Amino acid sequence: MRIYCPRKFHDWLESVKVECSYCGEIIKSILISCPEENVTSKFLAPYTTFSRIHEKSITCLDISSGGGLGVSTSTDGTMKIWQTTNGETRRILEGHIYDVNCCKFFPSGLVVLSGGMDSQVKIWSAEDASCPVTLKGHKGGILDVAIVERGRNVVSSSRDGTARLWDCGKSACLGVVADCGSPINGIALDVADSSVELGSPEDTPSNREIGTEGKLLLLAREDKKLQGVSLHSRQPVILFSGSDAFNCCAFLSSVHILAGAQDGNIYQLDMRNTQTPVQVTHRSGAPVLSLMPFKEGYIASQGDGSCFIIQQDLDHVIELTEPDSDPVYKVATSEKLIYTCCRDGIVRKYLLSNL
Repeated sequence: MRIYCPRKFHDWLESVKVECSYCGEIIKSILISCPEENVTSKFLAPYTTFSRIHEKSITCLDISSGGGLGVSTSTDGTMKIWQTTNGETRRILEGHIYDVNCCKFFPSGLVVLSGGMDSQVKIWSAEDASCPVTLKGHKGGILDVAIVERGRNVVSSSRDGTARLWDCGKSACLGVVADCGSPINGIALDVADSSVELGSPEDTPSNREIGTEGKLLLLAREDKKLQGVSLHSRQPVILFSGSDAFNCCAFLSSVHILAGAQDGNIYQLDMRNTQTPVQVTHRSGAPVLSLMPFKEGYIASQGDGSCFIIQQDLDHVIELTEPDSDPVYKVATSEKLIYTCCRDGIVRKYLLSNL
């Protein structure tokens, strides 16, 4: 059973006020149970929304490691850095041609990585909005990016079906990590458990590769496949076939991974045996647009406006309300704060007081 949150739930939340012991802010929530179906959901309303950062749909966002800055991209053609306290724009990052599909802060919080439909990956200064590095080599739009450790190397995926490893210092491609022949809609990078065989490189890796050993790159592919490739050896590690195109993927742990499909399925897999999923979650037929690990579970957003948190240690699902039927494209977190971006052009900020 799926509990859908229409506008009336948000109206109820407006009248339910709870003071958070974490920071003293007022949050609004309501817990609804259906004993017959053994389903319980907690609906949480945003306590802050930013509607003036962009003029149109916000397609991607990220939050700096310190939590003070956000970066976002929009169909209005802009990419902006803004303050998370009030949504005030700090910098406008100009240089991509056409739409910017993805953006991500480096661990320092002072540098931003982006990829656009112009097939370029760019690196920006969050302090003065300059763009000292542009990475060229893809033959199709960039759909996702990942940062290797502190960021001397980065990874990009593209509509051209390839994932590439880049040397930021030399503005050079260190190699094609994967060539799938199908658009790679999303990627995730993390350390794999020692029980997962990552293989050895056929050729001696460049000394410009920093921190690639032990890393597994997940590829969410348009051709209904989830692939895992060793970043260091370039060897294929896992290949799983799903029910529809994969839009996004994430690591739950060093052995467990997630993948979200166009038909609404969320697959949880064990990398040591991907023949049978550990679990398949299906809450609606809307596309799964983003996944990210959170605490002992994960956050997922879908094309029907739903955004929810599933935690292993909770007996209920937390529903993040208000987008109604507008797709929630991306989720980012900073401690107990969750930020979402939506087709309606609003950034919503949620406070979780008890997780």
